[in-house]
Amino acid sequence: MKCRSVACLWSRAPPSHRVTATAALTNPPTLYTGGSDGSIIWWSISSSESNSEVKPIAMLCGHSKPIADLAVCDPTTVSGTPDCSECVNTDPFVNCSALISACTDGVLCVWSRRSGHCRRRRKLPPWVGSPSILCTLPSEPRYVCVGCSYLESHSLDTVDGAESLSDTDGQNRKPSRCTVVVVDTYTLTIVHTVFHGNLSIGHLKFMGVVQLEEQESLLKADSYGRVQVVPVSDNVEKVENVSESSKSSMRNWLNVGEMAVSVITRGNLVALFSKSRGVFWLLNRGEAIGEISFVDNSLCSDFHLKEAMLLYTSTSATEGDKDDIVSETFVLLDDSGSAVLFDMSYIDGDFTYKKHGEIVTASDKRAEKSSFCFVQLRQSLLRVESSCCGTEQSFQWRPHVTVWSIGLGNSDEKELQLQCKMLGDGSYFDDWISSSCVDLKGTTENDLGSSVSDSGQGVSSSMVISENMYVPYAVVHGFFSGEIEISKFDFLQGLDSPASSPRSDTDPLVSKQHLLGHTGPVLCLAAHRMVGAANGRTPAHVLISGSMDCTIRIWDLESGNVVMIMHHHVAPVRQIILAPAGTEHPWSDCFLSVGDDACVTLSSLETLRVERMFPGHPNYPEKVVWDGTRGYIACLFRSLSRKSDPIDVLFIWDVKTGARERVLRGAASHSMFDHFCAGISEKSYSGSILNGNTSVSSLLFPAEEKKKQFYLKNYERTASLPTAQPSASQEKTREENPSASSFSQSIRYPPIKCACPFPGISTLIFDLSSLAVYCQAHEDSDTHKMLGESSGKPTAQQRTSNNQSPVQRTIDNPAEISPMDKAIGEYLIRFSLSYLHLWGIDSELDQTLTAQLKLKRPESFIVASGLQGDKGSLTLAFPGLNASLELWKSSAEFSALRSVMMVSLAECMISLSHSTATASSTLAAFYTRNLAKKYPDVKPPLLQLLVTFWQERSEQVCMAARSIFHHTASFAIPRPLCNDFASEHAKLVRSLSGINLHEPNSSEEERPTNGLESEHIHEAPRLSQAEESELLSWLESFEMQDWISCVGGTSQDAMAAHIIVAAALSIWYPSLVKPGLAMLVVHKLLNLVMAMSEKYSATAAELLSEGMETTWKLLIGSDIPRIVSDIFFQIECVSSSVRAQQDVLSSPIKETLVEVLLPSLAMADVIGFLSIIESQIWSTASDSPVHVVSLRTLIRIIRASPRNLVLHLEKVVNFVLQTMDPSNTVMRKTCLQTSMATLKEVVRVFPMVILNDSSTRLAIGDAITEINGASIRIYDMQSMTKIRVLDASGPPGLPNLLRGASESAVTTAISALCFSPDGEGLVAFSENGLMIRWWSLGSVWWEKLSRSLTPVQCTKLIFLHPWDGFSSNSSRTSVISSITSHDEEVPLQETSKNISHAERLKQLVQHLDLSYRLVWASERKVVLTRHNVELGTCLL
Repeated sequence: MKCRSVACLWSRAPPSHRVTATAALTNPPTLYTGGSDGSIIWWSISSSESNSEVKPIAMLCGHSKPIADLAVCDPTTVSGTPDCSECVNTDPFVNCSALISACTDGVLCVWSRRSGHCRRRRKLPPWVGSPSILCTLPSEPRYVCVGCSYLESHSLDTVDGAESLSDTDGQNRKPSRCTVVVVDTYTLTIVHTVFHGNLSIGHLKFMGVVQLEEQESLLKADSYGRVQVVPVSDNVEKVENVSESSKSSMRNWLNVGEMAVSVITRGNLVALFSKSRGVFWLLNRGEAIGEISFVDNSLCSDFHLKEAMLLYTSTSATEGDKDDIVSETFVLLDDSGSAVLFDMSYIDGDFTYKKHGEIVTASDKRAEKSSFCFVQLRQSLLRVESSCCGTEQSFQWRPHVTVWSIGLGNSDEKELQLQCKMLGDGSYFDDWISSSCVDLKGTTENDLGSSVSDSGQGVSSSMVISENMYVPYAVVHGFFSGEIEISKFDFLQGLDSPASSPRSDTDPLVSKQHLLGHTGPVLCLAAHRMVGAANGRTPAHVLISGSMDCTIRIWDLESGNVVMIMHHHVAPVRQIILAPAGTEHPWSDCFLSVGDDACVTLSSLETLRVERMFPGHPNYPEKVVWDGTRGYIACLFRSLSRKSDPIDVLFIWDVKTGARERVLRGAASHSMFDHFCAGISEKSYSGSILNGNTSVSSLLFPAEEKKKQFYLKNYERTASLPTAQPSASQEKTREENPSASSFSQSIRYPPIKCACPFPGISTLIFDLSSLAVYCQAHEDSDTHKMLGESSGKPTAQQRTSNNQSPVQRTIDNPAEISPMDKAIGEYLIRFSLSYLHLWGIDSELDQTLTAQLKLKRPESFIVASGLQGDKGSLTLAFPGLNASLELWKSSAEFSALRSVMMVSLAECMISLSHSTATASSTLAAFYTRNLAKKYPDVKPPLLQLLVTFWQERSEQVCMAARSIFHHTASFAIPRPLCNDFASEHAKLVRSLSGINLHEPNSSEEERPTNGLESEHIHEAPRLSQAEESELLSWLESFEMQDWISCVGGTSQDAMAAHIIVAAALSIWYPSLVKPGLAMLVVHKLLNLVMAMSEKYSATAAELLSEGMETTWKLLIGSDIPRIVSDIFFQIECVSSSVRAQQDVLSSPIKETLVEVLLPSLAMADVIGFLSIIESQIWSTASDSPVHVVSLRTLIRIIRASPRNLVLHLEKVVNFVLQTMDPSNTVMRKTCLQTSMATLKEVVRVFPMVILNDSSTRLAIGDAITEINGASIRIYDMQSMTKIRVLDASGPPGLPNLLRGASESAVTTAISALCFSPDGEGLVAFSENGLMIRWWSLGSVWWEKLSRSLTPVQCTKLIFLHPWDGFSSNSSRTSVISSITSHDEEVPLQETSKNISHAERLKQLVQHLDLSYRLVWASERKVVLTRHNVELGTCLL
């Protein structure tokens, strides 16, 4: 899973935002405004009875073209939505949770209000056209109707676009084409085409959803009031008749020549407004029910209607099939920004209306241009004004929002409320001033604009230079004044050694550089490092700028001098495209320039002249891409040859010849263009279509995640050091030992990726997996397994040319990581922490980070937080601490991602530099618990998102995610899983301010009680059918989740994360979740393990292993043998695929199954496990890895819980001997080493199993058995067969001493064994009776010859005296206790009668002492020890 955090660098001047569309969400109160540049501003509205506060939170970046429309939607069906007492009205969208946006180039985005990020970003197919209107279906808010047209003239760049369109539109013009599709907002796919073809009316200007005979239909209207109704559903037979009858009576709604200003719909009510009047119609009747005239009307004197809108109120009504009652409230908007509210009613044929209120605002005299729009939010109206002050800065549009209370629903109000009340206002301009370093003492609001313009002019283009792929070097801003500013990152000055600094020659006194020369706005920028040999004319590092003054300037980036001014364009230069990776020389040092003159030129930086010109484009090519490998240029533009039906055209040019190879039109042009983009993205190192450092918006092309790895190149390091060239000895060392300096070549994604979505906005995207690679390689000696690179040695050209494919190498000796790689790792992490940390919250922490961790507070830039969405979309918080904290308070997804990022990087710093342990631990504690203590309303991290990082390759990331999970799980449990008192517990924990919440020992203290609770889980009250259904629905849900798109996951990832969260909570917090949760989740957890998923199976196996004894054993005890068999089958399949080189990536899963899950299952059911592994001897191949896995599992059981095998030592040894059977040479060769290791481990742990010194004989004694059934078996280690059985039953000749116990009683038998030094004798010690027996076995050849299995009595029997501290008890009934303690005889018999045979065995196993050892001291002397303490000696 990807974990990426975004830091946004804002310019000094606020970006321009001219509002073209608005939408509002009710819960929580939120306003969205879409701009003409494609940006969307997210406003938070906190209201009270007397005041409202409007705060800009973030900018949503997902579109590169003007926003056509915004609408609210509900991509998922969420059960149990909270009720709102204030929302008792007819608004069908009151519970919508997302926003859908559409721009003019066909891109749709769905933004989640809860998480704040873009859930989906897709582009409509070209046959649909350009979106213009969005209509959410009231019956199903998940689906949205998108109205698209093919006419180019409805531009959003002009304020009076509607009037310009109406002037050119005639009554009898040719019908325009239109497409209306229904889009599923969850996937942004087209599910139904409502209309596609020519309209019977004029150009589509209005569209709304109406209700006709209980079916939803779409009403489309043009600027002349002509209406066309089409059904939404597929069942059109019944509706078409109604629509035709309605259309026949609708054609004359407005008079000839009368222009429609606005058309609004509600149910079957349609209202058409012109400049002079408004007409209300009922669709089912096909007749007008009333009219309002604005001429000679005292209520609307001097009122110039611009727009009308219906409000949702508690008194709204359109009742009955006969439409006897209609009551609505509507608003008429003036072109000056004022509004008038009316109440309209139609009861029993009587149409009445009255004025409800009025919003009067004073016009801004300083504004040269302005536009207004209104949107309803509960019982208020939001007035959004966009104004542009000053003709010299007509590019700067600033939004201003005011909140007006309109007092809706007051049916008993007798007097008219003639003046509405303004509750509050808001603008991001003031926050911008406070965040910048501008002195505002004594300034007025009129002076604010000039002060910002002086300190930070309007930005027309921006770019981040990061040519070395490590960290960005500088931010470049081009201004409307023609000035270029280069702001270098001061953090680059912190490294002293040239070998460790990518830009060691940077002058520490120069942080900003200004380039002057352009006489018009700078529209495009690009930076390039020369690849070819220097010719003396062109510097090594150049900056290219294109301007409105029709010139292109080439600058020396180091000195700031102008190298060349090019005048080959006769119109403003809009784009500069650099050569992509893989382009051959000399084309690699060339660039493309695109101007408004529709000409594309290719210029060389070596010759400093134009080499090719590609003219002939009928229109400006908005998208130009360069395929350097194949040598072609693709130019996509909109052809306006046919006014009513413009189409997209693609020109393909040959770079070498300059000839136009092919022309494609329509859908084929987009298909070929997408093919070009895919080819360029596949060959790009960073996975982006944009080549090098350029100011082209990152939103212009879709960002596709690449599956291949990203590489950092050593020769790029050398290229970034223009003054410090490597010496001959360094070059020779690099040749001889490439592994020591090539570690950084293998990173899956750029550690820091730069993007500029809009001018003046620069973003740094930090990838956690790539940053953690340095730390992981520094610690792990098996780095080559993680990287999986193929070996190879670079050629000289590959080391010097940055256009060759990157070299792939294997690190043969990962321990020898070069000092340069380690320094770069620390450098990257420090740089990331500096720009991601929340500075200004904890001053003591800030001082610790700067003093001990050597972080630098980014004071030269205005830094804010951000969140990455789907396909390169971004959510960027505005400057200021409050906006960044709002993301923490509103988005659990952002809280989880940023917490994991910061804690993981702090852990990495500890691993790389132990001297920073104290400061790094303090930083980790801040983001784990202290931030929540300081701001209690911060959203706790989402548990489902945290578990997605539990199986990351980096140990630091896994530890960070698990630590955050344990600190937040108690008060962040998902609602469907919560027990009845869990919510009260969470409130109590919150009220304690985290004093005891995050103690490390708290969870440890709870775990012993968890086992007691889980033992009685079957006695817990069963769930009701409704609760069980709710839990199953949550466990299997995937469409409800917004978080999954934050980490780039799929629906399967969502379900797997739900299962893991439920399982983890059942193990660690059983009292906080519903009692039947473990029973429902255990089988799903098993299925997840058997799915062999690379992301979650290992985590699921760990959870099964950890909770086996406390939670799962009682639920799946009878299924354990089947589960073990399934695991063996999976291991066999995975190993077969590995041998076939088909699926090498599944080996970590196999290791988890072998090392973690299989031992826990075996310890839970030893008998079943031994039966399975015995059957595997005959059911699987002799060279199968299953046998080795079984042996390793036995070793782990012996080390972890040896008492579980005490009663089954015979089976264990027999299995080990079978794997070493000399008759099966294949199995013996495969398992011999592991088998001997297992056998030696058995001998080491169990004293009743012994090997002689020459490893030719093996003896096994019964540890616990019946008194008269004990024996010792002798095995020959050469033939692996049993050769002798020794009788170890009760003492011969002394049967009366055992009268206190029955002959069938179970007791301890053999406590220790020992072979004589010559291997021909065996000594056995029995704690039960304190006896030592001696058997004389004879020579090995005689045993092989006789092969007699008749039990042999011992040669000698010796009784030992009790040693100091020895005490007999009921669990150790010895002969001595029978002799000396006759008084205890009766209680012992009574005790043995009261307990069952199983309980007796359990007691004996629990009290069995495995520390006895027999050691030969001399030829005939044996020493008995216990815990290496001598207990006695015996002479044989």
